[in-house]
Parts: sequence; structure tokens; C-alpha cells
Amino acid sequence: MTDYVAKITDLHVRRPTFEVDGVSLTLSRGTVVGLVGPNGAGKTTVIRALLGLLVPESGGVEVFGRPAGAPQALARTGIVLDQPTAAPEWRVNSLGRRLAPFYPGWNSDRFSELLDRLSVPPGQRLGDLSRGQGVKCSLAVALAQSPELLILDEPSSGLDPASRRNIGDLIREFMLDPSHTVLFSTHITTDLDSLADELVVLVDGQIAYQGALLDAAEEFAMARGSGLAPTAPFISLERSGEQWSALIRMSDSAAFGPEVIIDSASIDDIVIHLASQRREVAA
Repeated sequence: MTDYVAKITDLHVRRPTFEVDGVSLTLSRGTVVGLVGPNGAGKTTVIRALLGLLVPESGGVEVFGRPAGAPQALARTGIVLDQPTAAPEWRVNSLGRRLAPFYPGWNSDRFSELLDRLSVPPGQRLGDLSRGQGVKCSLAVALAQSPELLILDEPSSGLDPASRRNIGDLIREFMLDPSHTVLFSTHITTDLDSLADELVVLVDGQIAYQGALLDAAEEFAMARGSGLAPTAPFISLERSGEQWSALIRMSDSAAFGPEVIIDSASIDDIVIHLASQRREVAA
């Protein structure tokens, strides 16, 4: 058994207004990988490639040792979108009967238990579910499949804190099995603080940062000051009136004077400033 469940190698996808350029990514067993970046960075394109929903111009995509989209790989993969993808007239409690033939590991008791735990009304039509209920229903469906790989594409955007906590708790329970893996794409980066092992930052279709989340916290810092821009090295700088803030390497922090405040960098800080740096280079 390999130590990874999925591997993307030098992925190139071209669209009229967008390009994913040379993305390589490995999803290791037993890890939660946070996939973040600005709108239009390519996160959903990467997920579609993993599911075999697009044909790239070049590059390889392998899931469980098979080409992306292979039935044997999809049967071991759970996917959570922001709304159920089944027919809107179906009722929630009919999903098990309809989906079980496609998933050898389908667990009807687990599905019922998750619907109850997440307060999803089983008799409701899918089209009548609220957005939050739709996400919870999608999560219940994905986990009832007994997957080894769980892919979440912006599941928590717009949800209340209690619902986001429910999602986080279920991910933690899922990861109690060391053979499981999660790819979590989100704009709400605070959801990753206590969940993610690895961080991948996509900017304009390219990987701007990839590594352990703890390493990112040790590699980057924020420098804040006022007046003239710093002469010490920085990655990207933003100004607001007389105030400025800059993403820096932690190893460069000693180069800034005592009047400069050095703080830890959040995931949001890293994403925003790496995107700014890419735009500055492109200009």
C-alpha cells in the first residue's frame, strides 16, 4: 500500500480566461490538506481534476493508483459540495436506497445516525433544504459511503458557527482512522487552524506555497509599522494611510528596527500577501 491516496503531477488546464499551470500535489494518507487561495485561483479546477470531471491539456492525475474518475477510485471517495447534487425532488431519506448500489461500503445505519445528529429532516425534499441543511446532507451522504478520501469544496462558506463546528467535529472523527485523508478547500481559513496538517496556497493557477501548516507558521511573520516603507526584506507590502504591513520571512525579522511590530502570520495573511506578490511580479 502506497503512503499516498492521490497524486497530481504537473497539471495543466487551459480555459479561455483561466489557466492552471504546472500544479503538482500529493495527498498523503492520514493527513488533512487545506487548499486555499483567492477566488479564481484554481481550487475547484484541481478538485474537478481529482474527480475525473475534466481532461487536462497535460499532466497526470492518479487516485488510489488508478486514473482520476475510475469507478474503483470514486467508490472510495466522498465529496462534499455546498449543495446536494441529486435531483431536487428526491427526499433525503430516499438517498440511501438510490445511492447504495454505487457504493459497496454504503452504511444505512450510519446515514440515518448522521442525519439525526446534523438535524437534517429525513422527509424533506432536497430542493427545499436550506443551504446549511444541504451541506450537512452532502456530508452525511459522503461519510455514509465509508470513504477513505474525503474531498470538501467550500462546505462551510455562509454557515453559522455551530454548523461549521459540526463539520469540524466530523472531520476529526473521520481522521481517527490513520488510513483516511481529507482535502479541504475553503475561504474560511480559520476552519483549518485546528484541522489541517498540510497547507497548499493556490494563486492564479499556480502553487504559491506548499508545506506543513506548522512550518508555514514558523516560516512567515507579519511586520507592521508607520511612515516610510521598510528597507528590510519583505515578500509583499500593503499600505493604509501612514500605516503599512508586510509579509516577511521569520528569518528576516531581526532586520527590522525596534519600532516595527512583528506578529505571527495567519493563513489569511499568507494568502493575501502571496496573491499580492504574484500580482506585483506579473505587473
